[in-house]
Amino acid sequence: MRRPIIGLTTHTRDAVGTEISRGWALGHRYVEVLTDAGALPWLIPLLHEDLDTLRAIYERLDGVFMAGGADLDPGSYGEERHVACGRPDPPRDRTELTLARWALEERKPLLALCRGVQVINVASGGTLFQDLGAQRTEGIKHDYFPEDGRYPRDMIVHDVRLATGSRLAKILGQETLSVNSRHHQGIKSLGEGLVATAFAPDGLIEGVETATGQFAIGVQWHPEDLTALQPDTRRLFDAFIDASVEHGAHASMRVDR
Repeated sequence: MRRPIIGLTTHTRDAVGTEISRGWALGHRYVEVLTDAGALPWLIPLLHEDLDTLRAIYERLDGVFMAGGADLDPGSYGEERHVACGRPDPPRDRTELTLARWALEERKPLLALCRGVQVINVASGGTLFQDLGAQRTEGIKHDYFPEDGRYPRDMIVHDVRLATGSRLAKILGQETLSVNSRHHQGIKSLGEGLVATAFAPDGLIEGVETATGQFAIGVQWHPEDLTALQPDTRRLFDAFIDASVEHGAHASMRVDR
């Protein structure tokens, strides 16, 4: 099987004194899980001010992957900043929203985790809860962040219900799934053209896909940290790679003609 080129978006890394300059970074685990599934990873720099270069990179990709990370700037969905909203990464916001819109418009395979599902939603015109604890007080705890070793990254904290007949449910072969949870934001209003496919016990949307049949899936949890504990989780990454291989083959056929 031809290994598809998968673009992984990065985040801004601050300078460390005079020793390490400001740069772009990405956690190893995202690269590892996609490489294990057969991807050729391509880390995407945050070129929001150089759309020609960003577009040239995008056109060479067979699929786009978006990882977890910082809160989105609420200005991107037309809201004032709440005091509980975290520090944003504006270059990442603008880069990822651009890539998500391109991928959704052109039906390029797209897989997004945690922050990534929020990016897909905002790119589609949806909005977010800036802090679930402050703005959705009837909900359960979702913010099991691993600072100071308090919560392991693979700690299972609640189940999600998968929508019957959804692509996500078919891939995972389950109606419910036990997941880890490391977020304090979440989907408030669903973006246009998206379908909710997974729900937390408190009703929070934790998974989306498109209504068009395109492979565009976002989940609010972190399956990259669950592949050892739940081997079936690998099916999500395998399905993404398969869709990217197919997309790349079709793109090559169009070019050859």
